[in-house]
Amino acid sequence: MNDLSQKTILLTGAGGYLGAAMARGFAAAGGFVYLNGRTRATLEPLKEQILSSGGQAETLPFDVTNSKGVADALDEIRSVRGRLDVLVNNAYYGSGGTLETSTDEDFEKSYQVAVTASAGLIRAALPLLRTAADNNSRGASVINVASMYGLVSPDFRAYQTDASTNPPFYGAAKAALIQLTRYLACQLAKDKIRVNALCPGPFPAPSVQDSNPDFIQKLADRVPLGRIGLADELQGPANFLASDASSYVTGSTLTVDGGWTAW
Repeated sequence: MNDLSQKTILLTGAGGYLGAAMARGFAAAGGFVYLNGRTRATLEPLKEQILSSGGQAETLPFDVTNSKGVADALDEIRSVRGRLDVLVNNAYYGSGGTLETSTDEDFEKSYQVAVTASAGLIRAALPLLRTAADNNSRGASVINVASMYGLVSPDFRAYQTDASTNPPFYGAAKAALIQLTRYLACQLAKDKIRVNALCPGPFPAPSVQDSNPDFIQKLADRVPLGRIGLADELQGPANFLASDASSYVTGSTLTVDGGWTAW
């Protein structure tokens, strides 16, 4: 059902922990995946991993906040593939912190990457998305990767220091991205372009798992399923939203959080 054969996919933030997992999942389902990040060097190992597994991928480095870089990248997709079936906005900027330690620049940069750049990339990609929708009765798909912290507040008891705390600008930007998703789902429905938000829950990177087992246990204790998420557990939900299996799903927020937001 989640077949992505013949689909062209652009994934921003592909070099990160969850971005790489989604890229592998898209490729395993048959998609041709353009891997985006700021530098080609960080993307090449992932590309080689996908190719060695029999998948299809190409690196496409550009800064999502740079309109010229975005336009050039989309021109490349147009010349090589002719259309864009799936756009995944996964890029993000920011670090940890609290209200006291966060700056105005932190808020502005986080919003710029998560919301403004996502809107700009969707806008620039509309001709390619419309071409894909015109050639598929089930339409094209946009997936905005938000977070459970765009829906609920962090549990501050899980964090040991201000620097490691999930910051206020993160949830604020992700909440805005969820609302942008709803807005664009309604506007673009006439073009057969579906827009949905994917909200991962606690998926700490391996480095955090190795360096801070006490924190991992606190997260796990907070999850109804009793454990943190594994990166490949995001692949099925992401593939569903990318595929024709979700052809009647738009404006939705799909949480993949082990039940965190159900408490």
